[in-house]
This record gives sequence, structure tokens and C-alpha cells, in this order.
Amino acid sequence: MVQKHRATALHYDFRLEAGGVLVSWAVPKGPSLDPKVKRLAMAVEDHPLDYARFEGVIPEGEYGGGTVMVWDIGTYELEGDEDFAKAFERGELTFTLRGKKLKGRWTLIRTRGRQWLLFKRTDRYASKDHEITAEKPRSVLSRRLLAGIARDEGGDVAKAATGDPRGRGP
Repeated sequence: MVQKHRATALHYDFRLEAGGVLVSWAVPKGPSLDPKVKRLAMAVEDHPLDYARFEGVIPEGEYGGGTVMVWDIGTYELEGDEDFAKAFERGELTFTLRGKKLKGRWTLIRTRGRQWLLFKRTDRYASKDHEITAEKPRSVLSRRLLAGIARDEGGDVAKAATGDPRGRGP
């Protein structure tokens, strides 16, 4: 699953369920459908499974304070015979996503420390002509934009509105 998160800065939290938790990466520019575009993905702490459907406002001053949207949700299947823990330790995860927005083959490769690269593999879902985060800015759960979630949940609407790539409000 992927959450769009306007905390200190706008980013996308890319999460894969494994070992009873959501293994997580912060992707500052969000995923790209172009296989030539490799996006920085910073490994962050694992999150509990019940966070997968969290959409709302984390109070300012708390860890991750800001507005959170469920941008995409679905399932994935790891490729190869290796289990998740071994592939993670090795620093290379290739998987197929079956989300509402993100589909097809993807790879996460660790470059050093907590730094990974997330990129789309060439398949029928790849595209050089579409910026998926701009074209599909709404929540898959509520259809709201980030500013709408902030407004409805008592968050900072102005701050959340800067998270909409087209500058549009709710």
C-alpha cells in the first residue's frame, strides 16, 4: 500500500506487508511508471498492519505529524524462491503489484544504509507519458484530496493543499 503523507515535507510512504508488519520506505517524489526513472526510497521503521487503512491527521508535534491519505492499496507477490526477509537482507526485492493505481513489476534495490531505489520494471503497465501521482491525486478509500482530508479531520488545510500536485483544493 502507498500513503501520501504531508508531514515536514510531502512524500509517499511505500509499504509492503511482511512478517506481520508493514515494511516501509519514504519516497519523496512518489512512484513513477517510467522504468528509466529511479526514485529514492528511504527505509523507515516498520508500521503495524492496522496502519494500512489509516487516513486522517496525525497531530503536529507527534512523529509523522501531518495529513495522511491512502493513495493506493492492493496486494503484491515477491518474485523468485527467496522469502521476503532474505531478499530484504540481500537488498533487492522484485515484486508484482496488484493495486488500484500501481500494477505490474517493480524493484526496490538498497544502494547503501537506509537508501534504496524504487523503480518500475518494463511491462504493459509501464509508461513514459504519465505522471501517476499528478494524474491520480485522490484517495482510493475516500476519493478526497489531501486538503479535503485535512479539512474534514481538523488538520492544517493550507499545508495539506501544497501537497496536491495541481494546487487544487478539495
